[in-house]
Amino acid sequence: MSAHSVEDIKRSSARLRGSLLESLANPVTGALNDDDQTLIKYHGSYQQDDRDLREERRQARLEPAYSFMIRTRTPGGVVSPEQWLKLDAVATTYAERGLRVTTRQAFQFHGVIKTELKPTMQAINAALIDTLAACGDVNRNVAVAANPQLSASHAEVFAQAAALSEHLLPNTRAYYEIWLDEERVAGSGSEDEPIYGEVYLPRKFKIGFAIPPYNDVDVFAQDLGYIAVIEDGRVLGYNVTVGGGMGATHGDPETYPRLGDVIGFATPEQVIPVGVAVVTAQRDFGNRAVRKRARLKYTIDDRGLDWFKAEVERRAGFPLLPARPFAFRHNGDRFGWVEGDDGRGHLTLRIPAGRIVDGPLDGQGAAVSHLSGLREIARLLLAHEGAQFRMTPNQNLVIAGVPAPVRAEVDALVAQHGLDGYRAASPVRRNAIACVALPTCGLAMAEAERYLPDFVAQVETLLDRHGIAQAAINLRISGCPNGCSRPYLGEIALVGKAPGRYNLMLGADHRGQRLNTLYRENIAEAEILAALDPLLAGYARDAAADEGFGDYLVRSGVVAIPYPTPTGIPVVLIAEAAA
Repeated sequence: MSAHSVEDIKRSSARLRGSLLESLANPVTGALNDDDQTLIKYHGSYQQDDRDLREERRQARLEPAYSFMIRTRTPGGVVSPEQWLKLDAVATTYAERGLRVTTRQAFQFHGVIKTELKPTMQAINAALIDTLAACGDVNRNVAVAANPQLSASHAEVFAQAAALSEHLLPNTRAYYEIWLDEERVAGSGSEDEPIYGEVYLPRKFKIGFAIPPYNDVDVFAQDLGYIAVIEDGRVLGYNVTVGGGMGATHGDPETYPRLGDVIGFATPEQVIPVGVAVVTAQRDFGNRAVRKRARLKYTIDDRGLDWFKAEVERRAGFPLLPARPFAFRHNGDRFGWVEGDDGRGHLTLRIPAGRIVDGPLDGQGAAVSHLSGLREIARLLLAHEGAQFRMTPNQNLVIAGVPAPVRAEVDALVAQHGLDGYRAASPVRRNAIACVALPTCGLAMAEAERYLPDFVAQVETLLDRHGIAQAAINLRISGCPNGCSRPYLGEIALVGKAPGRYNLMLGADHRGQRLNTLYRENIAEAEILAALDPLLAGYARDAAADEGFGDYLVRSGVVAIPYPTPTGIPVVLIAEAAA
């Protein structure tokens, strides 16, 4: 890899251009130049290789099986039926393993080879979707609650989130020159970046918009969160949260997951000024010397929440108002049909680990035809204005805005293609989330997506043994401690430590307002199940009515949580949410 620091690479990149054009044109290797592997992230792609084949290729004296993951920028995860069909075509033409829905409501395409990177990017753009700033040290895809019942309010929140996403895009034209053949003009390579500056942000930045009573975006896990305050169907504004983040490093106490703190209330007109103030404050004061401590959460902990709030208000040019009351019920999805306040139907489907394929899911189990089924549904909905597909932050999919006369046809296609698995799935299976991990993620230490079906089945066996098969336990698996699947907000979570070995984390709540904690370190499946068995037995025997598993573990003293809630949430609101 490059001997240059990330900061040096950004500074000398000519506004994210680097030598990407030369790298892409090099026929000798399937890889990019070292520095360009950093820069391509800002264009929405990561260079990867198939780790299942790494040793075999090394012995054959071949370079690794390089390919690229591409991630879309789709604020709120909303696409039209026409866009769905075009992205489906991208996946079947250029990528491997179908479409994948991420926890940030984006699509990921895996296995794109270097020679097809540009055609793939152009095909995505032809769907009126781009990948700019989907990765890298910038604001990434903005997550928005997939709350289908509040149709008019959701549309207003979504529009404000999309406007903030657009406002925070990098100003460079590099993306359009490299991938879309835009002609370079005077000033190319030295464009003014009024928000990001010369070296962009110290680290990645994430924003989420939540609509109570559902916290499906896990708003307290975001660097910057907006919690909608709605009265009589009108969005009055947002409670603002700052400083969330899931990433950590094994064995390094200087790194840790953190929940965001509520710092005040902003009106809809103040959403963009507050966002710019928070982003630019992090730009100027974030840690650029130690990347592991470069996220906003560390800036706030190092300088103090009161200092940071004052700095945001100074930059925004107005004080934040006191936070308004709010309460969350849970941070999962609701499956099946829900009717919105506009009379249209919204069907939430379970998508295992977000992977939409035809064939066995990652080579396991019976073949499915989920990709074909959703293709047929998209074709059906082309004629119905307002119909949408909404990816959820829990890797599931909402077929939204369906007129009543069409619902029976949608149901028939869902059943025909096995997309109705949510009906028979246990609550723990419906709620489970996993990151991609092996074989493509270079950071993965253990399996996640490929291990999820087997591990969930083992947990289901334990739940059934203790007579609590319908317990709605929030389970998450991450192949490493970086936290893409938000594992530290799981009531039960596995965080990869080594092949086949995980840290067992327990004790988060159902509302995304309490982190879990380490219960057992570096253990294999048999030890994980042995540790869970007596805890689930106790839960079945002693839990209070409607008490979540994580809440039971904390109340009974099995786990101790040092910081149970984010700052700024009054205790009375916690009690109301739990009621």
